[in-house]
Amino acid sequence: MSEVNSAGDGPATGPGQGKREAADLGTDPGPARGAGGNAEGLGTGARLGGWTRFVTARPRLSLLVALLLTALAVVAGSGVADRLGSGGWEDPTAESTYATKALEREFPASQPNLLLLLDAGGSSVDDPAVAAEAKRITARLAAERGVTGVGSYWQSGSPALKAGDGHEALIAARITGDETAAADTLDRLAPSYRGRSGPVEVEIGGPVAVRHEMQTTIREDLTRAELIALPVTLLLLVMVFGSAIAALLPLGVGIFAILGTNAVLRGLTEVTDVSVFAMNLTTALGLGLAIDYALFVVRRFREELATGAAPRAAVGTTLRTAGRTVLFSSLTVAVSLAAMLLFPQYFLRSFAYAGIAVVLLAAGAALILLPAALVLLGHRVNALDLRRLFRRGAPRAADGGAAWGRMASLVMRRAPLFVVATTAGLIVLGLPFLGVKFGTADDRQLPSTAESHVVQQHVRDGFPGSPGGGLKILAEGPATTTQYAEYGKRIAALPEVRRVDGPLVKGDAAYFTVLPKGEAVDEGAQRLVGELRSTNAPFATSVTGTAAVLVDSKDAIGDRLPWAAAFIAVVTLLLVFLLTGSVLIPVQAVLLNALSLTAMFGAVVWVFQDGHLSGLLDFTSSGSIETTLPVLMFCVAFGLSMDYGVFLLSRIKEEYDHTGDHQQAVRFGLQRTGGLITAAAVILAVVMVAIGTSRVANTKMLGLGIALAVLMDAMVVRSLLVPAVMRLTGRATWWAPGPLRRFHDRFGLSEGEASTARPAPSPALAGEPEPDRDPVEAG
Repeated sequence: MSEVNSAGDGPATGPGQGKREAADLGTDPGPARGAGGNAEGLGTGARLGGWTRFVTARPRLSLLVALLLTALAVVAGSGVADRLGSGGWEDPTAESTYATKALEREFPASQPNLLLLLDAGGSSVDDPAVAAEAKRITARLAAERGVTGVGSYWQSGSPALKAGDGHEALIAARITGDETAAADTLDRLAPSYRGRSGPVEVEIGGPVAVRHEMQTTIREDLTRAELIALPVTLLLLVMVFGSAIAALLPLGVGIFAILGTNAVLRGLTEVTDVSVFAMNLTTALGLGLAIDYALFVVRRFREELATGAAPRAAVGTTLRTAGRTVLFSSLTVAVSLAAMLLFPQYFLRSFAYAGIAVVLLAAGAALILLPAALVLLGHRVNALDLRRLFRRGAPRAADGGAAWGRMASLVMRRAPLFVVATTAGLIVLGLPFLGVKFGTADDRQLPSTAESHVVQQHVRDGFPGSPGGGLKILAEGPATTTQYAEYGKRIAALPEVRRVDGPLVKGDAAYFTVLPKGEAVDEGAQRLVGELRSTNAPFATSVTGTAAVLVDSKDAIGDRLPWAAAFIAVVTLLLVFLLTGSVLIPVQAVLLNALSLTAMFGAVVWVFQDGHLSGLLDFTSSGSIETTLPVLMFCVAFGLSMDYGVFLLSRIKEEYDHTGDHQQAVRFGLQRTGGLITAAAVILAVVMVAIGTSRVANTKMLGLGIALAVLMDAMVVRSLLVPAVMRLTGRATWWAPGPLRRFHDRFGLSEGEASTARPAPSPALAGEPEPDRDPVEAG
């Protein structure tokens, strides 16, 4: 990583770089001015743009306001974790959701969310002493405030509530209220029921216990992840920048973005449901993107100082170059995350809320607060070079950017080989995703030692018919006993049905319970949902249950996925076109970014679905991937990939505008950004891996999967595939039809404002190879 700092400390290496950028700002690059300069600390003839004047006019006031806003965010965002939900995977407009709510209202006992597992030890659950204690516990639970629909094996005698070995049985109930109220009720009840009670041992499970334990675990894990990520990130930043002062700036931007987003989420909980999982994305993107943006801004500022620019003039050039890139980058990331608003599940929408907020706050801090701090620091941004402790007086290393230039030359000389080999390798890594199986999130997201996981595992392994895993059919409308009986016979005759219980009738409503032959959410159970919904009945029917929720969730995602993909693609194409003025580069960017995600998706299936490395990573594989996770991971990883893509393309475009030399522009872009993008990717991966240490499997999958995607994108796609593809497309890379070129000239923005006239088309545009020159190596 040391080459990043040395590149940032040294002079710009592009042809006439310092003079051109000084000319852009209207400042003659002379010696830096300190206290002895003019009042503004500018060189002679400096002309500052309006945005630069706005963000640097009163830097101390800007930082004071930021400090006050941060303090307010701490207050406003306090307690946000307690108001977040742990569900949100279901489609709120689906048939299964309607049936679930109707059954909760009319037949609360049909939708138990609390299970008490009573273990009689070596005795039978039918032993008189055991039965008496169980009945006492059942009656006591039925009298509790906030609890309804209490039933047990000892009341109904249902074989589904008795373990096959006869030593365990269940009490089922429903805790009323929303997620927050149910969690409060569980906190009140659990201590008085859990543990030894006469001849039985009581453990607590059920959906409400799973959700509550998951929420608590995520909150604890997030605190641990922050304690891991912050010091490691600071150490890496010191290695990148050398200066401890410069290293602290990105962390300040990240903390501002995280605290601000927590306040935003706290406000949103007043009007909508927000998932607790969104807090993980807030921390990861808050640190990761803030560090990315601050890295590029601070690095460019230090480059300008090294050319002799005064601090305020250096900030002006930085905002007009790296600042614009940060703006475009943040927009591309926000667009990818905004696509999740198209889905009905609040689990996905929550990540859009958190992601958009943290991206905009990180970019805003990098473009407003960070420049104010840089104006005040000036040359002191290079102070406290901690690497001197390790160098012991050794001379500084040579500019490591030259190594990236040489690598770009090598890749472009063997461009077809690198394109074929890299593409084939990425496709092979993604092949396991062809065998993906989608499922629902359940207790197996929790550690194997979690109480609710233990209870549910006992139910899965020891109880016939998997209580709670059956399908419920809500029947609404007037009907006779004969009609109910005939309908029950029709559904019992379906090939996937093991047993039909019911109906239980209340007025003009009734419900049937259908137990599938296989697992609760396997392919057979999902087929059965469709068969039940297509079975004729003399009354209105709606089907719910775990398999029905999964079917409806898959349908909702499948219906909206093309629209979300089209939204991301179209807006990304437009933004990259506005940045580059090219028709081909936006298409390349979208396709190569999508290709960079194959390794992540292949690894997700191979590890988390198939269970490889489950012992090493300490999780329990459920044999499937939760339906919404691939959508979430695609949107986040695609946005982050575009983040790095924009930084590379903007520097290539800047050089191409100045020289008109396509190959030199690609070399220069990789030389100037390769080390920095790699350092930023490593730091972001560290943050994601810290998130991936979570004990909740979905959070572990999210953190480790995105860390892999970020590293593959920075180290393989940006370093090898992009320069190879751009070498093959040659000068045609920059082509655009006349109307679009004029549109870009009027509305487009790029990192460098001054540009030379475009040279006449070279032979490469007609398909002939360009001369293989390497001014970077020659220089």
